Amino acid sequence: MEQVQQRSPWWWVPSLYFGQGIPYFAVMALSTTMYKNTGMSNTDIALYTSWLYLPWIIKPIWSPIVEMFGTKRAWVVLLQMMIAVSLAAVAFTTPLSHFVQLSLAAMWLMAFSSATHDIAADGFYMLSLRQKDQAAYVGVRSTAYRIANVACNGGLTYIAGQIIKHSGNPHLAWGIVYGLMGGVFGLLALYHLFMLPRPAADRKAVHAASPFDEFFNTFKAFFRKDGIVVILLFLLTFRLGESQLLKMAVPFLVDKRVEGGLGLDTSDLGIAYGTVGVLALLAGGLLGGYVISRVGLKRCLWPMAFITHVPDLVFVWLSHAMPENFIVISTAIGLEQFGYGFGFTSYLMFMIMVAEGEHKTAHYAICTGFMALGMMIPQMASGWIQEYLGYPNFFIWACMATIPAFIVTAMVKIDPEFGRK
Repeated sequence: MEQVQQRSPWWWVPSLYFGQGIPYFAVMALSTTMYKNTGMSNTDIALYTSWLYLPWIIKPIWSPIVEMFGTKRAWVVLLQMMIAVSLAAVAFTTPLSHFVQLSLAAMWLMAFSSATHDIAADGFYMLSLRQKDQAAYVGVRSTAYRIANVACNGGLTYIAGQIIKHSGNPHLAWGIVYGLMGGVFGLLALYHLFMLPRPAADRKAVHAASPFDEFFNTFKAFFRKDGIVVILLFLLTFRLGESQLLKMAVPFLVDKRVEGGLGLDTSDLGIAYGTVGVLALLAGGLLGGYVISRVGLKRCLWPMAFITHVPDLVFVWLSHAMPENFIVISTAIGLEQFGYGFGFTSYLMFMIMVAEGEHKTAHYAICTGFMALGMMIPQMASGWIQEYLGYPNFFIWACMATIPAFIVTAMVKIDPEFGRK
């Protein structure tokens, strides 16, 4: 038992957060490309896929249950098995006549399983590592999460593009891709069954109050935190502009030039946005985690907010200049993604800071729920806004929507030593 508890975090932190990323990107990113390939409009894509954020928004409702029953380790393994099943279910729907409705149903199962898995995984991370190690490994977990992004938006999108190019059948291509993900995720669940440590702190909670009282006390404790109004405003506004840009980035990159897009095929999208862009995002995430561990979150938050949002102007330039050179397009995307990756580590550490205390697993889930709410609502309207304004004006609008984030960031109060290793 002791040997398992002392296992290096390198054995499980990267794989745990790689596993957290795969279903999220399968639901929120690959689904966008899949539905675009199969002929759905931008308005419908934005509306239907944004609704899939709902499980991440409401997951705080059942987050105390994860704390109250069983261990985080057991929850992680069980939910990874459920995610593997739901990925395979999407694959089985692709050749069916009611593909859209059935695939969305499977996506909903995956989204609920993934959102609950996030609660357990984040709680396991905080219980298994000391605070200084949490700060040190925040870049590692972010990097592993973004590697999942590379695998999905880069490698798997490229594979889908190649299958479409040779077969002319996007339904076949995405059926193969989702089936492959289901198999890999099943293997990942088996790996974690044996490789996750068993920290002493990871145990079923014992409460003096009844489970019903404890459930509501968890929420009361969160909303009684000092500065809760500013905390909620920060969580809701930090990604207001970026979330809209994120939802329309793929349609912009693959739409024909006569429609205002850059006209990339699916394989080129996998290279430019899913590989070059995400590798730049990984580099930014690693550097951001290192900087926070050196100087603390307080000194980093404002500069990181600036570095997160200002590179969004890259898409304004792309939509106006309409470059045809693939290297230029990829470099521009890489610049924007590096800034996002660097700055987003401050958002992760802010949520860890807010969650500190007795109910850290549930409180972190509440934070991520508000983050998801701050993304879902703007994204639901983003397709309609884009089709009304056109891509150039839409990206200007998305940049203007970052202004509230700068205002609220200036109001946040942080312990100067928090996050320093």
